[in-house]
Amino acid sequence: MHDKTASLGAQRTVAVAGTAALLLGWGWLAQGLPDYVLPGPVEVAKSTARFFVEPALLAHVGVSFVRVVISVILAMTLALLIASVVRRFPIMDETVERRILTFFNAFPSVGWAILGVIWFQISTPTVIFVQVAIILPFCLISALSGFRQIDPEMDELGHSLTRMRWRRFRLLSLPLVAPFVASGLRVAYGICWKIALVAELFGASSGLGYQLSRSQSVSDANMVFACCVVIVLIFGVTDRLFLKPLESRFSTNR
Repeated sequence: MHDKTASLGAQRTVAVAGTAALLLGWGWLAQGLPDYVLPGPVEVAKSTARFFVEPALLAHVGVSFVRVVISVILAMTLALLIASVVRRFPIMDETVERRILTFFNAFPSVGWAILGVIWFQISTPTVIFVQVAIILPFCLISALSGFRQIDPEMDELGHSLTRMRWRRFRLLSLPLVAPFVASGLRVAYGICWKIALVAELFGASSGLGYQLSRSQSVSDANMVFACCVVIVLIFGVTDRLFLKPLESRFSTNR
């Protein structure tokens, strides 16, 4: 126990020291460059703080966060539906695994963004469509893996207890695939934030991607860095406080 605590303390020390060294190096490099090329960490920190005190900037943060959450929920729900159909009709396995997944994995993110604008114009549905299309394969892989781990004997048990499919799915199948769903949600959430800026850059008039586009048009590197830092902070907080504990809880119960 003592060795484990000491090891954890050493890891944290190295992480803090590495972060401090990175910030010092960043500040040293920024000294000889204008702010529109590479602002210093202090200037970026000040711009980042504006997002949490200025109502207009805070609204952009809230809009992006809501879009990401909705997109992740929709993508995972769709993935669970597809995976449950595959489990119900195994003949669909080849189609989903070798056709649908291959298509969605290979299709370029920018292509989805352009198609979203063409089909839905510049709007929130465009952003959600792009994000769902990009993270769907990651959710689908997790859902398929979860359903494949269900023991056939558990299915027989479920059939013996009730003939209602929805009841069997809710009380038996869903808890068994929950560990895979939790892991998939964590991965999808992180990826969704990675492509949120691209989606909003093409198809939105609000959100962090839109703010990033405005900053680029006036060469405000400070705000560009700040937008990226805000995303890192939001992801770090939600992952640490919600997604990681959720994944650990279900992994422990497997």
